[in-house]
Amino acid sequence: MPTPHTTPTTPSNPIPLTPHDPRRTRCEIWTRVMGYHRPVSSFNTGKQGEFHERRFFREPQRHD
Repeated sequence: MPTPHTTPTTPSNPIPLTPHDPRRTRCEIWTRVMGYHRPVSSFNTGKQGEFHERRFFREPQRHD
């Protein structure tokens, strides 16, 4: 229940956050490596660099 000095947060009344606001939730990115999923944060420095250099693409559908 909101106190008299606060305003409830709703989609039409979002709380403004800045990029470095401590109230933000950290988003953890996972990726598939060698057949299993693993968080990118657990990669060593070199592997994290390789991950950030990846280019994603979509292959066109095959028409037989």
